[in-house]
Amino acid sequence: MSAKAIKNFQMRTKLSVNINKVATIRNARGGNNPDIIKVAKDCEAFGADGITVHPRPDERHIRRADVPALQAVLRTEFNIEGYPSKEFLDLVLRVRPSQVTLVPDRPDQLTSNHGWNTEAEQDFLRDVLNDLRGAGIRSSIFIDADVRMAEFAASAGADRVELYTGPYAHMYAKDPEKAIAPFLETAKRVKQLGIGLNAGHDLSLENLKYFTDVIPWVDEVSIGHALICDALYMGLEATIAAYKNCLKK
Repeated sequence: MSAKAIKNFQMRTKLSVNINKVATIRNARGGNNPDIIKVAKDCEAFGADGITVHPRPDERHIRRADVPALQAVLRTEFNIEGYPSKEFLDLVLRVRPSQVTLVPDRPDQLTSNHGWNTEAEQDFLRDVLNDLRGAGIRSSIFIDADVRMAEFAASAGADRVELYTGPYAHMYAKDPEKAIAPFLETAKRVKQLGIGLNAGHDLSLENLKYFTDVIPWVDEVSIGHALICDALYMGLEATIAAYKNCLKK
């Protein structure tokens, strides 16, 4: 492989498939259909670079028991999202996934819709990040597109931040340049800080390519809802291929 090819390969943004919605379907009828373990393994086989889950306290989609079962079979990166409660930290420190993404969600929250105030929660986050680092787990903090929040995340010791891309997705169709402007500003600062950059929430086949073309140093995108919706029409294998195609540089 040439030096140029190696550089391009290293710059490729990874796709982590969030399988929460698949678990929601399973839980609606009880039993094990669809089989979460099989779906995760198929996602890997179809080209996903990782699997993301978010085990919420009410277990309305991914259950706590799913987490070690997934860790036992996955061959790509395993990313576990959640609020760092004692129960959540006990789970991830036992399972030791590739990455833990800390989100500020309330227990009853429908979906993640804002990032941490990393300035106000500095001490709390630092203690959690120290625990993750001690276990050899890469950490990511979910933040809004805000330079100061990125700076305080870095000073707390985060390995990466994940930009909450909901506002970008909502504004994209109307004005892509305006939509991405605060994300580009924050992403540039993240790069200067020397930490990694992830992104996720409402990213889709419509808006993903533009985002990663403008910010090509994004390490990973985590996509669930839109990808699973697309898979209902396109099939899972074709859908993963389509999302991976958006990430080509």
